Amino acid sequence: MGLSRVDSRARDRNRRRRRLRRLALLNIGMLFAIAALVYGIASGHWLHGREDSSGTPNPPLTADEGPASEPDGSSPQDEGTASAEGGEDKGANNATDAGTGADDAGDGNDVTPAPSEEAEPEPAEEPVRLAFVGDILLASSVEKLMRREGFDYPYAKALPYLQEPDLTIGNLENPITTRGTPAENKKYVFKGSPELLPSLREAGIDFVSLANNHTLDQGVEGLLDTIDHLNETNLKHAGAGRNDEEAFKPAVFDVRGMSIAIFSLSRVVPEVSWKADKNHPGVAETYDPRRAVEAIERARESHDLIIVYAHWGEELSRKPRDIEKQLARAYIDAGADLVVGSHPHVLQGFEHYNGRWIAYSLGNFIFNVTKNEDTRDTGVLNAVCTKGGGCELQFVPMRAIEPSRPEPLEGEARQAMLDQLERISFGVTVGEDGTLRPAAEAEDAGAAGAA
Repeated sequence: MGLSRVDSRARDRNRRRRRLRRLALLNIGMLFAIAALVYGIASGHWLHGREDSSGTPNPPLTADEGPASEPDGSSPQDEGTASAEGGEDKGANNATDAGTGADDAGDGNDVTPAPSEEAEPEPAEEPVRLAFVGDILLASSVEKLMRREGFDYPYAKALPYLQEPDLTIGNLENPITTRGTPAENKKYVFKGSPELLPSLREAGIDFVSLANNHTLDQGVEGLLDTIDHLNETNLKHAGAGRNDEEAFKPAVFDVRGMSIAIFSLSRVVPEVSWKADKNHPGVAETYDPRRAVEAIERARESHDLIIVYAHWGEELSRKPRDIEKQLARAYIDAGADLVVGSHPHVLQGFEHYNGRWIAYSLGNFIFNVTKNEDTRDTGVLNAVCTKGGGCELQFVPMRAIEPSRPEPLEGEARQAMLDQLERISFGVTVGEDGTLRPAAEAEDAGAAGAA
């Protein structure tokens, strides 16, 4: 039976109401989708995946940078607006469909898909800046100068080179004590006052090596006093201790997210009783390298950068002996990233071995004045090292023109020292700015520059 006009109009009204309900539900769904998209952008979930007009992902914003404007003038807010506009267009199309009698509109498949999240890029690795100096004597004539001229006298002209790096490292060539029994059968026996230590720390020194041939100049009592005074001054140390375990233990620093272990070893031990053992205080000796190699291998498992400060070599000799070369390479093979030496009282050369650096002797830094003018030559070795253990080195030539006070060299004197270092190094070039490079790498760089 046919419908009356009244019934037909009622059916049409019902159909329009159903369409309006579907349209309302669709619009509500779109509003939720837009709100979720705007929330994701505002909270930074998709910022790391956005690209600029060139297609290159932009780096995430840091707390220091704040919300910088995009190169093409867009912004996170613009992205949210664009998404909203896309949603409105999609809703308008659905409304048109509804008006033309499309009863199936609003089935949930019309929501604009959210952009896929990309993995957040790793933060840039920040290298650590290290500085190394040679032998430091805080006793004898140096102490007299400090008491007469001021405790800051020895460091005054080198201060920026000591204070600016993240860590500054040297060798302390005397015990710090007011007590002790002087060692017998030694030509030089030193003893420094605890009053001199704070100025060393204030000058920027962070670590001192104790494995050398003077740490026990005042016996075990002097050694233990030295350790106590260094701890009180917040100066880290390694290479000597109450037993061999303590003596072979590295000092550890956490700098810029990097764990740095520093060992101190000596192959210059005046007598057997100076060697640390299980039940006896002393120094970490390396006549037999096996104990040192084992300690380095263990440290490699848990630290990012391994440094060995070694006391070795022949006094006043410009070149290392074969034994020093063998030891340095054994330390690197075990996992050391950088090996630095002292004891000869003069500068020796550098070597690049298996991707790592060796500085065989940095000479005296602050020491008694002697008749040998070469003992006045010194410097600061700067190292910029990454978490992977690679280091870039630069040497700053200095000389103790005034007694026991090193200062940077300039002009011809500076270049002469750099030239001499290159002559006595092993397959290493030294640039005019003091930068060290393996000879093959320097040749490649020169060839590229010529091309």
